[in-house]
Amino acid sequence: MERKSRFSQWLRRPRSGAGGDTGTGAATGAAREELLLAAAAAGFPLAPAAHPSGYGCSCERIGCPTPGRHPVSFAWQTLASTDADKVTKWLRGQPEANFVTATGIAHDVLDVPAEAGRQALDRLTAAGVEAGPVATVAPDRMLFFTATRGTPDDEDEWWPCELDCHPETMDEHPGLRWHCRGSYVLLPPSVLPGEERVEWVAGFGADRPLPDPLSLLEALTDACAVYAGGRQGDHEPAHPWPIGR
Repeated sequence: MERKSRFSQWLRRPRSGAGGDTGTGAATGAAREELLLAAAAAGFPLAPAAHPSGYGCSCERIGCPTPGRHPVSFAWQTLASTDADKVTKWLRGQPEANFVTATGIAHDVLDVPAEAGRQALDRLTAAGVEAGPVATVAPDRMLFFTATRGTPDDEDEWWPCELDCHPETMDEHPGLRWHCRGSYVLLPPSVLPGEERVEWVAGFGADRPLPDPLSLLEALTDACAVYAGGRQGDHEPAHPWPIGR
């Protein structure tokens, strides 16, 4: 009960900035465009992604394993852009499209089970550590946006992200995943099958800079260990927690 109360208090904290006043409601039309353009202005490279269509995916691939969760183009890394004119053209030309943001360029993302994320937020809040921008991928994941561990000018420090950090392998690796170079995540606001959504819990802004991922890592890995222990206690198999690096 105390844990839930702390998390509820964290959710109710005043939030300002480009993504801080979004709450948990669905963004449509002008609000959606404003959020995504603000993300591009903040340096998040964007690329169009598929969206749910009927009982499947807009990509029209028969039996698409990740409907609404993957980029439209295989060249998404080349296409990903922060250019406002290009992003606006995509938004208006593909009004139903979700968007991904390429990681490892301006930011990384620590991707954890939602329950573990809530536990980690409790711990970080109690310790006075700013978690930075956080999004939920309903119903079962939470995304912590952090500074990247490498930059284009520091090639030797780039951490290549293996396939275990891509959304399509989520089921095989349900623990902590570190999205860095070569990976992507869906960016709020995105719509998933079953009317589930990707939404900001705490958006980005001048008052919420991207934290160093190492400042969050201990709390997140500890919470994932507790989460995995609970799953084993329910007689479910344990899984590794791969981190792309």
